[in-house]
Amino acid sequence: MTNTSTTPKPLVLVVDDYQDAREMYAEYLEFSGFRVAEAKNGQEALDKAFELRPDIILMDLSLPIIDGWEATRRLKNDDRTRTIPVVALTGHAMTGQSDEAKGAGCDSFVTKPCLPDALVDEVRRVLATRGGPRAG
Repeated sequence: MTNTSTTPKPLVLVVDDYQDAREMYAEYLEFSGFRVAEAKNGQEALDKAFELRPDIILMDLSLPIIDGWEATRRLKNDDRTRTIPVVALTGHAMTGQSDEAKGAGCDSFVTKPCLPDALVDEVRRVLATRGGPRAG
């Protein structure tokens, strides 16, 4: 039997200033059936989000140039990107950090380090609550 699905794979924008982390998450997401774009700082995340319109963004919060909190605020305040779910992917595990990330507009919060399976599960969960990948 041939897979005749024409549904495009969801595009995930992985934003992290550590190349090893970006590559690890990107490789595992691609293995799990996603397309992946990468950004290494907040400005690059904004540029790629506006250009590519990903289905979901994994946003490290401690980033150079523009931090993840500010990048998320800008994404959520722009008509082009406000509906794209943003998952905070961060080592900030202190009490209140999750609420602060949600206050900036993050839709979900994952503490690093996390197992790649747990991250993929969270991406799928968030996309499912949004009705799957966006069309067009």
